[in-house]
Amino acid sequence: MALLFSSKSDDVDRWRDMLARELPDLDFRQWTPALDDIGDPAEIEYVLAWGPRPGAFKDLPNLKCIFSLGAGVDHLIGRDLPAGVPVVRLMDPGLTRGMSEYVLYWVLHHHRRFGDYAQGAKEHCWQQYPQADTRTRRIGIMGLGVLGLDAAQKLAALEFDVAGWSRTPKTLDGITPFDGEAGLKDFLARTEILVCLLPLTPETAGIINSETLGQLPDGAVVINAARGGHVVDDDMIKAIDDGPVSAAVLDVFHSEPLPADHPFWSHPKITVTPHVASLTVPETAALVVVENIRRIRNGQPPEPIVDPDSGY
Repeated sequence: MALLFSSKSDDVDRWRDMLARELPDLDFRQWTPALDDIGDPAEIEYVLAWGPRPGAFKDLPNLKCIFSLGAGVDHLIGRDLPAGVPVVRLMDPGLTRGMSEYVLYWVLHHHRRFGDYAQGAKEHCWQQYPQADTRTRRIGIMGLGVLGLDAAQKLAALEFDVAGWSRTPKTLDGITPFDGEAGLKDFLARTEILVCLLPLTPETAGIINSETLGQLPDGAVVINAARGGHVVDDDMIKAIDDGPVSAAVLDVFHSEPLPADHPFWSHPKITVTPHVASLTVPETAALVVVENIRRIRNGQPPEPIVDPDSGY
């Protein structure tokens, strides 16, 4: 019985060590374009992958499950995966905590105007700005899956006025719910700091565009830690230059690494981070994979299995 690790991750040794500790009988094999000898394909029952080439796993006759190395699965969906093999999202508590840290940091950064204070320090300028009450600061979270819900609840615990928008209706304590196309306009109109944590699907691709950005109140801030495909780049720049958006924090992009000549790098009101909002931590994530392998061995389905129709 073998697991095939398919990723450019630098953490391969940490994954190997953690899985060996929990499942000593599991044969860990690595696949990369430069290292393509995976041994007998019939022995491979599990794949742990990020961004494999299309059709990479179609010749594994005994494959039982494909595990994503991240919370999203858009890097797997549509890649000619073998029929009938479940694809499982990574529901890692460490990944969730990391995302909430990122969201809280940048919300607080803009809520408290720390960027202005940093600039003032560079200029030796002693200036104080009015401080808003968290209870009057309206935060909007797009996407109320595991990551979005955790971030929303932690912001609500700080007494921010938090709303959430999702594809289908949700009832959540302390969070104002909006859903569907009908609820999007009202959700955006009340959102001063917009956080995108949506899955990337055909329905959500390009959702942050001139129309939706134009529905935000003047001075709004946009934080995108989901996927670059959610943003129409030119529309984002125009919304910042011409209003109503005052600033953006972008962690994900259509092309990664972000090309050196991309205008996001040099725009004074855009902060670029290199897809680090939340990185998979093998010491916690491997335990989630191990638990699912044990479930499969015991005749139970792994979880959560991706719905190919919805894309998440």
